[in-house]
Amino acid sequence: MLSRTADHLFWMARYTERAENTARMLDVHVQSALLQPSAEASSEGWASVLGISELTADFKARHGAINADNVLAFMVRDSANPSSICSCLRAARENARAVRGAITTEAWETVNQTWLELQRLAAEPRMRRDPSVLFEWVKYRSHLLRGVTSGTMLRDEAFHFLRIGTLLERADNTARLLDVKFHTHASEFHGSAGNRGQELDFYHWAGVLRSVSGFEVYRKSYREAITPERVAELLILRANMPRSLAACMSEIVSNLSKVANPQSAETLRRAGLLNAQLQFGRIEDIMSTGLHAYLTDFLWRVNELGSAISQDFLAA
Repeated sequence: MLSRTADHLFWMARYTERAENTARMLDVHVQSALLQPSAEASSEGWASVLGISELTADFKARHGAINADNVLAFMVRDSANPSSICSCLRAARENARAVRGAITTEAWETVNQTWLELQRLAAEPRMRRDPSVLFEWVKYRSHLLRGVTSGTMLRDEAFHFLRIGTLLERADNTARLLDVKFHTHASEFHGSAGNRGQELDFYHWAGVLRSVSGFEVYRKSYREAITPERVAELLILRANMPRSLAACMSEIVSNLSKVANPQSAETLRRAGLLNAQLQFGRIEDIMSTGLHAYLTDFLWRVNELGSAISQDFLAA
């Protein structure tokens, strides 16, 4: 496969996954903002949205005050923000158009129709009154594209690069979400006295789980009260949780091994080492040495892995 074709497929998948992750994150914060005890707490919640994507400085340069309306406009419709939902889905469509012959007709039509319909939906007044409708639609379209590619494409190199792009983006997002939520908010409600504190603690961690479709999975896996440690274990080490770091890395290694070339041995080794540490890790060890340090290291290694993949397969 030509490197530029692999590059377009890789980034088409990453941008689609990023749009879905942004929609998930914003949807949870729209709902949780209703439970915030003060305007200051609400502002901190929206600041964490920007922090997860490392967009705080860009946002302040353009909008200044951090509030729901400004953050939603910046993260949904702002074409100058490359991580906004509109920017991501436009970029996904442009990458798909560039490799029209490498994907099926059904996959192209799904990507193209998503972009065309998004422009109409984002402009509707009702979407601004109830943005959760738009977020659910973005998640649905991302699910639809994954289903279409899985159901219509050959399991060839094109399919494997799509999966690698999707899973790298997903692992990065899950790690960022956990890091920000623990580092910034874990002590805000956790362990606070009284029923009100316990209620806020529950809704906070339930919101984290719902942002990765993990609430029902948590209940099935643990059948106990939601605790930060168990949330971390589910989203880091449980290989049967689709959005966990362990699940993402396991499938990344599998797909990388199927597109391996003579110069990718070191990249595959790095991915395999990271995967093994997740497969055999224990949450007690991670928490005792520091979750923030662990996730910071993971994010650095995943970003290095993405750079190595680009060098081995995608560089012209």
